[in-house]
Amino acid sequence: MMTNKTVTVRSVEETWRVAAEVAARLRPGQVVALHGDLGAGKTTFVQGLGRALGLTRPVTSPTFTLCTEYATPAFTLAHLDLYRLTGPDDLLAIGFLEYLEAGAVVAVEWPERAGELLPADALHVRFTLTGDSDTRVIELAGG
Repeated sequence: MMTNKTVTVRSVEETWRVAAEVAARLRPGQVVALHGDLGAGKTTFVQGLGRALGLTRPVTSPTFTLCTEYATPAFTLAHLDLYRLTGPDDLLAIGFLEYLEAGAVVAVEWPERAGELLPADALHVRFTLTGDSDTRVIELAGG
């Protein structure tokens, strides 16, 4: 179970440190719902998760592929970008439930497009841009 937390970060490395704290507590079948505007740091956060989970392969935005899978030593990390989806039916078509059933950790950008398919115990990570282009506020809730 995650605790609610708010952190201000001023660099990619600080974002990765927050992601590493989250990665240490992830469990198979968990959903990490990433909320925030374009450029707010969602993919950067997933890069930090990947690094903390032992990935050596670069983590990139799945905007055009919708989903990218990464094999970590503990479980599959599935990175989904729902920006181009029209709703929950599209999410079912790309295998969302199958990832959860297989014990993958699913990081979801634009989770509001998942509707009621998003599990109640998802960890919500909200990124807020500030007046400083290098600074973001990250809020962790649920999980």
